[in-house]
Amino acid sequence: MKGYTKPLLVIFLVLLADQALKTWIKTNMYLGQEFKIIGQWFIIHFTENNGMAFGMEFGGEFGKLALSLFRIAAVGGIGYGLHYLIKHKYHRGLILNVALIFSGALGNIIDSVFYGKIYGYETWFHGRVVDMLYFPIAEGHFPSWIPIWGGDEFVFFRPVFNLADAAISVGVILILIFQKNYFKEDVKDDVSINSEIVED
Repeated sequence: MKGYTKPLLVIFLVLLADQALKTWIKTNMYLGQEFKIIGQWFIIHFTENNGMAFGMEFGGEFGKLALSLFRIAAVGGIGYGLHYLIKHKYHRGLILNVALIFSGALGNIIDSVFYGKIYGYETWFHGRVVDMLYFPIAEGHFPSWIPIWGGDEFVFFRPVFNLADAAISVGVILILIFQKNYFKEDVKDDVSINSEIVED
């Protein structure tokens, strides 16, 4: 289990927090209910979606089933990748960030697979993902001269999301920011190997 302790701890804590918050929302709020945490900028708003992260959807009954199955396959792939990274002793930061992505994806799969049956509104694999975190930091209207959207209202940040979505986003963003640190050792190894080949 060497090397697995911290990634597993990250996965456990994210899943625990994500599912605990979703369960509280489902059992204590009605759909569409909201309350303010920090003024107008941070709101708990109970909504559900049938599709992907941040409220995007992949329509229809077949689409929902296909999306749930795709999520399961994707999480299996991410899980295998995480195992590979740990086994081959990749950078600890990369491993923990992939663990964040894995836990976030798994958290939303739990909703999709089980929530419909648990809460009695659908069958297996047709559950709706619970979202609640809403940050309408800035509101206004697009200038009238902008094509298509001119004069329309905009809200930043409009999507309502959950802790699982946040874990995925944080993991991806950190990998993009620190990718040079995460992969520089591999680059050095490749350079050393190539140098040895040239010298021979």
